[in-house]
Amino acid sequence: MTRDTITRLTDPQGFSPDPLTDILRSGAQRLIEQAVEAELSVLLEAYASERTKDGCARLVRHGYLPEREVITGIGAVPVKVPRVRDRGGEPEKVRFTSTILRPYLRKAKSIEDLLP
Repeated sequence: MTRDTITRLTDPQGFSPDPLTDILRSGAQRLIEQAVEAELSVLLEAYASERTKDGCARLVRHGYLPEREVITGIGAVPVKVPRVRDRGGEPEKVRFTSTILRPYLRKAKSIEDLLP
């Protein structure tokens, strides 16, 4: 739970002061979403043949983690990472961890290198 008391006000006319940056951010958000979905589909395909005792799929999608912002060179980009639920009875659960968006990533590597 965040305790953010700052409210972002939108431009009443619907236009951003820098529409090009908004287009770049939305494009970056879509590309990140597509890349993470592709990683998830590879994981789900790898476990597609595994079933529980009831005959249900072992791995299923389970919504999304809370949306977070990643600071990039074009500013903050909101991202959502999908969740996976492992319904198998094995002691070791299968977890989805994106190689692009690691669990606690808040800044892109280029920003971390730039700001020591």
